[in-house]
Amino acid sequence: MLGLAVMILAFAIGSAFSGVAFYSYYEFKKDHSDQLVRSYDKRFALAEKTLQSETANAKSEIQKELEPIKKVQAEGSTLLQLSKQVKGAMFAVRTLDEAGQPSVGSGFAVASDNSQTLVLTSYTTVRAATHQPGPTISVKQGDTDVRATLWTWDEQQDMALLVVNKGNISKLSFAPRDPPPALGDRVFAISAIAASGAAVTQGFVVDVSSLGIEHDAKIGPAFQGGPLLNSKGEVLGVASRSYAPIGFATDAVYYAPPVRAACGKLLRCPDEQTVSGAGARR
Repeated sequence: MLGLAVMILAFAIGSAFSGVAFYSYYEFKKDHSDQLVRSYDKRFALAEKTLQSETANAKSEIQKELEPIKKVQAEGSTLLQLSKQVKGAMFAVRTLDEAGQPSVGSGFAVASDNSQTLVLTSYTTVRAATHQPGPTISVKQGDTDVRATLWTWDEQQDMALLVVNKGNISKLSFAPRDPPPALGDRVFAISAIAASGAAVTQGFVVDVSSLGIEHDAKIGPAFQGGPLLNSKGEVLGVASRSYAPIGFATDAVYYAPPVRAACGKLLRCPDEQTVSGAGARR
């Protein structure tokens, strides 16, 4: 009996020690697991911050790489916005040339009151109408076709001024004299002969002088007489296919007479905002 009691006591003591040992091991493993979790959380947070930082740096580098491309080619949204901005001032110009063939171009409003609008266009487009008797000139905006009166012109600068009996037309603003356009500036030529009311071609300033703005925006017949704009939609010059101040035409580039060359002979421009007709009808 005594031996059995001793065995039971020994077993109990052994079990107790075993329980303590197992509990200690459990606590050790639990603490170790908690440390691993905390360490993982720290590493994960650090990795996430590093990834965010690297993503931001990558985006910045991509934007830097895209900047030259953005300067070379305007986005479609830019052209669409510019078209919407100016189409209310644009007119398609139609008449006949000296041979009785259709002559087309564009024009843009520079002044307008309740009943009349002054439209600047290309002399080349309406040249036959400068002689009497001459063909009639009509201008179209949207679905409205109106007869226009040729008021005066400047053959040397390839500009002509039309009077249209239609009022309350939005007008385009002239670009400030300072700063003048610089080499490499982007320019836009606008034609009113378009389904949307304003078609756009773009190019860059090649040279600037007192003679005009040399640029490489494509100027087709439908664009002549339309405005040459800067990126703000302000008029720099009048698009021309025939203006050649250096005495001969140049390949792939065009000269645009400065729009302010119209001030004095065709228009009165007392300040930066006010424009009215000048001179007498010829």
